[in-house]
Amino acid sequence: MSEFRIHHDVNELLSLLRVHGGEGAEVYIDLLQKNRTPYVTTTVSAHSAKVKIAEFSRTPEDFLKKYDELKSKNTRHLDSLVYLLSKLTEDKETLQYLQQNAKERAELTANAAASSSTNFSIPPSTSKISLQELEELRKQLGSVTANSSVQQLTRKMLRDKQTKKNSGQPVPVFPSWVYERPALIGDFLIGTSLSTDTTVPIGTLPLASQESMIVEDLLYVLIGVDGRYVTAQPLIGRQNRAFSVDPNLDLSIKELVTRILPVAASYSAVTRFIEEKSSFEYGQVNHALAAAMRTLIKEYMILITQLEHLQRQGLLSLQKLWFYIQPTMRTLEILASLATSVDKGECMGGSTLSLLHDKTFNYTGDSQAQELCLYLTKAASVPYFEILEKWIYRGIINDPYSEFMVEEHELQKEKIQEDYNDKYWDQRYTVVQQQIPSFLQKMADKILSTGKYLNVVRECGRDVTCPVAKEVIYTLKERAYVEQIEKAYNYASKVLLDFLMEEKELVAHLRSIKHYFLMDQGDFFVHFMDLTEEELKKPVDDIITTRLEALLELALRMSTANTDPFKDDLKIDLMPHDLITQLLRVLAIETKQEKAIISADPTELTLSGLEAFSFDYIVKWPLSLIINRKALTRYQMLFRHMFYCKHVERQLCNVWISNKTAKQFSLHSAKWFAGAFTLRQRMLNFVQNIQYYMMFEVMEPTWHILEKNLKLVS
Repeated sequence: MSEFRIHHDVNELLSLLRVHGGEGAEVYIDLLQKNRTPYVTTTVSAHSAKVKIAEFSRTPEDFLKKYDELKSKNTRHLDSLVYLLSKLTEDKETLQYLQQNAKERAELTANAAASSSTNFSIPPSTSKISLQELEELRKQLGSVTANSSVQQLTRKMLRDKQTKKNSGQPVPVFPSWVYERPALIGDFLIGTSLSTDTTVPIGTLPLASQESMIVEDLLYVLIGVDGRYVTAQPLIGRQNRAFSVDPNLDLSIKELVTRILPVAASYSAVTRFIEEKSSFEYGQVNHALAAAMRTLIKEYMILITQLEHLQRQGLLSLQKLWFYIQPTMRTLEILASLATSVDKGECMGGSTLSLLHDKTFNYTGDSQAQELCLYLTKAASVPYFEILEKWIYRGIINDPYSEFMVEEHELQKEKIQEDYNDKYWDQRYTVVQQQIPSFLQKMADKILSTGKYLNVVRECGRDVTCPVAKEVIYTLKERAYVEQIEKAYNYASKVLLDFLMEEKELVAHLRSIKHYFLMDQGDFFVHFMDLTEEELKKPVDDIITTRLEALLELALRMSTANTDPFKDDLKIDLMPHDLITQLLRVLAIETKQEKAIISADPTELTLSGLEAFSFDYIVKWPLSLIINRKALTRYQMLFRHMFYCKHVERQLCNVWISNKTAKQFSLHSAKWFAGAFTLRQRMLNFVQNIQYYMMFEVMEPTWHILEKNLKLVS
């Protein structure tokens, strides 16, 4: 967890618990960072934590039900949260505080609701609904929920979101008849019985005939078509498909039929998933997963066709059917489980891959199940890895369905000059946490940086492609990705570094900034201060900026600064407040005093030109990523301090010149000036020494370290 995340979470917790005053969030943040230890989840620790909370809870069934639901949705950090809650159950003091806090919050909410409530009355019901009618109504509502109208609405919402993201470019869609013809879907059609045969009551038939009839029915039910004696029930919400079997059927046969029917329920769930996720709106990863499942379903259909041949020849008994579908049963069960988990978690892109990867790992020890999950994860990861390859090898994002871990935001490059923070670098590309596949979690920051580096060079008009580019293929061995991403990252770093150092002359620009902001060019400053002395004495409102700019130009041309190729990037900046106020404003950022200091009126004293004066520097893209507004503000604050010291030194020197008139007085009267002369000399000595210390003891050595590091950097 990053430092910023800890800051955010602690502040959220304090506001939730309504904790005001005290020592503030900073104390807790420091404690958390000092005592932080990684939590390693194991099946045993997660299970024991779950059991402990269930024992502690007043409604353990509800807790376990909720836990299983969140687990099926593949909710991240669930086990670590449960572990934390189990630890809280042991801490009596904390529990007591939380109970009291919850009680107070409930009272506050109730009072707020009472004060803002309107006179709203529910009309009394005149008639009661019988249990049978209620059950029927529930079934109808369930079938409506499962109806295509809900899916249609979901598809429309996703399509609108994707069209908006892709700057109005429409997302490809299937023609409307694909959804309007339910017979095209391989699932059961409820309430549209196509059979015109008169059904013979099965209880009246001999046992052999009953078996023969049921085998025929089951072969239909296993491919999503209702039989005469076995029919599918309407779906209720997201529940599994249920079936009704003729109650007159012989009990021994009925027992075998109920064992076979879960296969039909799994087939129904998988078919619905394939049909739904094949739509473009659900993204390329889900589309690829649905395609892989369709391939497996085709193999299942071939098996059923072969069984139908046997049945026509009279060679298929119910026992044989049970035997033949045994291997397929496990496969369909896993497919249905995956389909349900993806559906419940509303997974797309990276979150789908996380779920598949975790399932693959969970099946360690069951080679058949693991192989199946591995096949599906490999197939589903292909489109995701194609986006990843384009990003880490070329710095391009092509993600029309918002599935990738890196998200692009439109920002203008040159706006960096206006912003205090370097917004382009921080906000143009950001990581979307829920779209990071769990197997790439550790490499997320490197993946983001790799693409960013290449993208900077690309935006300067140079086409870059990583020479060590290889296809990324999903495997359980994480080292394979780590090595490829590391190579791509090293290449991208080198390309950007060479580009900034050689083509964009970063070091030369930094030296230029040092000349002016750290007062490196002595003769230039003597010229400049001589020329602008009268102008800078005026109040800041009376100063004509264009006149100062002209004098700056003159000073640059008349001094050794004329040899600097970047001298034209130097500009005049008259600040609205003095240096101390500027420092206070910077220190107040993200503190309680920020609003007060920013909204406070500027000091009542009128600023002179000298107090408001500073240099500014025009930095063009992509150097503005490094010499950003934040860095320039720091240089400006250093310069304002140094410039004022230089001004004080000049004033003291002028006093020394004016003191020479004392020589014309007689020795007796001149002694009265001795104390003043001594004070002036001590002041001058102090100012010169502090300037010497700042420039030669602090700035020069650290500047040499910077230049040395820039030469060694890789």
